[in-house]
Amino acid sequence: MSLRDHHDVELAALAAAGGRREFGELVRRHGSAVRGLLRRMGAEASLADDIAQDAFLQAFEKCAEFRGDGPFAGWVKRIAARLYLKRRAKEARYVAESGVEEAAPVVDTVGHMDLDDALKALSETERLCVSLCHGAGMAHPEIAAAMNLPLGTVKSHVKRGLDKLRARLQPETPSGRAVHVG
Repeated sequence: MSLRDHHDVELAALAAAGGRREFGELVRRHGSAVRGLLRRMGAEASLADDIAQDAFLQAFEKCAEFRGDGPFAGWVKRIAARLYLKRRAKEARYVAESGVEEAAPVVDTVGHMDLDDALKALSETERLCVSLCHGAGMAHPEIAAAMNLPLGTVKSHVKRGLDKLRARLQPETPSGRAVHVG
């Protein structure tokens, strides 16, 4: 039986017993999804690659903790999201201490119906909250704890972010009016 024929739970159990090939298969299956989440959270490509690698290293070390209660991809995405938030907090402390200003994100105004472009139009906090909730599968209380924000604030950021995404991604009629879908 090929590694491709095994379920993620089986591969994780074999990896927990030291199976590097089995864990390599998990990385192959889920690496791009983890990097994609990090990019949607605001990480540049090289940073997303670095954090994804760190997340998979942590996952390999903690593989015995994965019980299969949810998808493996969700578990490793939560690890990656937490690593990204820690890195951002560390950078924010550095910026605050050094007085260096961060560059504003570039927003594409071409009007393509592209989720990545639409996410760039959100505030940084809205983008993080929406990405953690819908990309990493984290619950609102979990996001509040990870970002050190009140629960109500996280809920507001998620709702406001989703409302902005819906408005930006709504198809328009020839008259320029948005068409309400669903």
